[in-house]
Amino acid sequence: MSKKTLSKREIRDGVSSKKNASQSRLLGSKRTKSVAKKNLHQTAANSVSEQISTNALPKQRTSKAKKLVVRQPNQKIQNHARFLKEKRTDLSRIAPERLQKILAASGVGSRREMEQWIGNGWVSINGRVAQLGDKVSPDDQVLVKGSPVKLKWADRLPRIILYYKQEGEIVSRDDPQGRVSIFDRLPQAASSRWVAIGRLDINTSGLLILTTSGELVQRFAHPSFEVEREYAVRVLGELSTEQMKMLTQNGVMLDDGLAKVERIFEQGGEGSNHWYNLVIKEGRNREVRRIFEHFGLTVSRLVRVGFGPIGLPNRLKRGQFYELNPAEVANVMKWAGLGLPGERRRRS
Repeated sequence: MSKKTLSKREIRDGVSSKKNASQSRLLGSKRTKSVAKKNLHQTAANSVSEQISTNALPKQRTSKAKKLVVRQPNQKIQNHARFLKEKRTDLSRIAPERLQKILAASGVGSRREMEQWIGNGWVSINGRVAQLGDKVSPDDQVLVKGSPVKLKWADRLPRIILYYKQEGEIVSRDDPQGRVSIFDRLPQAASSRWVAIGRLDINTSGLLILTTSGELVQRFAHPSFEVEREYAVRVLGELSTEQMKMLTQNGVMLDDGLAKVERIFEQGGEGSNHWYNLVIKEGRNREVRRIFEHFGLTVSRLVRVGFGPIGLPNRLKRGQFYELNPAEVANVMKWAGLGLPGERRRRS
């Protein structure tokens, strides 16, 4: 007996014969309701899942960091600091800057975000759509998503703060895990935004420098400048004299390349724990920890105590910050080879 050919409708409804068409319609109706109900539950589940993933962990509450109070310097230094703070650069003498750089410095968003927005055609200069690589001057009018943006130019001394980062804090503004960020602890910068010079991982404490100057961040953090970073390291175990010589003379090969130590010396310790003072000129991810892991030693505590010309102040306690006065900021700018307000800047 030959098999009966099914119509498209019968194939769709899963019907084996026309005789069962009415039954199939009933089953199809029930199936449709079942599928719809299942989809409704699935949609609700997905909505809950998305809400949970979006707000997976609520932001942890934290108190604001306390400012280190220091004694006022003598009157001569105070007058000089006031003069530097009030000094401005003539905007007509400021060289054009890359668009994404000045937008980020003006607090619109990160430089990477600005590059994406420019690529999407959301930014215009003087009525034309901006392109990556465009530069702007103080006289230019910039619109972002149709709204004018007041650009902030480096016509005054930047601000610099030193923060004693604690373990358990992250150096990021956005974190889906809701962990405490250093930016939750620090005061807001009124006219711009704080940018951290380099990072410290969540288990590392010590000196963290933040500034409102993108140029200063570049001068500190870019590998080409080889700015020294000094750490106090506590490890379980001990390095031999030969291993310490190897670190300073030849270095050790890590997964991401050769790691060399500029200086290292022992600082004592108790029992099986030993402290070392170590100086490197790079800021690769977990580099200090990986250097000691290369010798089978585990770092139990890591504290950054110096970065370039700035050391961790003795009176600065964990979770406290200190803002450099204008005279101290001017000294850092001179060290970095950056001009002070009113000085003629080299065009890049």
